[in-house]
Amino acid sequence: MNCPFCGERATRVVDSRLAAEGSQVRRRRECPGCETRFTTFETAELLLPRIVKNDGTPEPFDVEKLRRGITRALYKRPVGPEAVDTAISHIQQRLRSDPERDVPSRRLGDWVMEELRDLDQVAFVRFASVYRRFEDVQAFREEIERLESAPQRDSGQLSLIDVGKENPDER
Repeated sequence: MNCPFCGERATRVVDSRLAAEGSQVRRRRECPGCETRFTTFETAELLLPRIVKNDGTPEPFDVEKLRRGITRALYKRPVGPEAVDTAISHIQQRLRSDPERDVPSRRLGDWVMEELRDLDQVAFVRFASVYRRFEDVQAFREEIERLESAPQRDSGQLSLIDVGKENPDER
């Protein structure tokens, strides 16, 4: 790989490890010319289905468009880039396992909402408000009520409530 700083043709790999639940290889590289270090990510290039928009026109799946949408919903939320990569990886796995060659954008949007619901509830409501075209406060209220009543997957985050205490008055 060429050095992005000085253009040196040969860079050496300093460290390699798996990223995004094993769907990527993260490589730390060093340029012998300018001695700068940089990171690259390697992924398998697989043929993914086309996304059929609401007006019926198909377009190729664009992972960067997906990343922008998720990142926009997570703006100023405490979710790290690794969690975003994992969510994108889950969505891509679902796309690859879908038997259809053309996947409706609605199905893709539903998968994004499932991932966001588990990552961050505020981001989920932000995305849902655009995706489902909320037009008034009542639509927000209804979505929040659905969110509160839905069973949650374990996100790996610590509970804000100390469940170890037996008496709720001691909390």
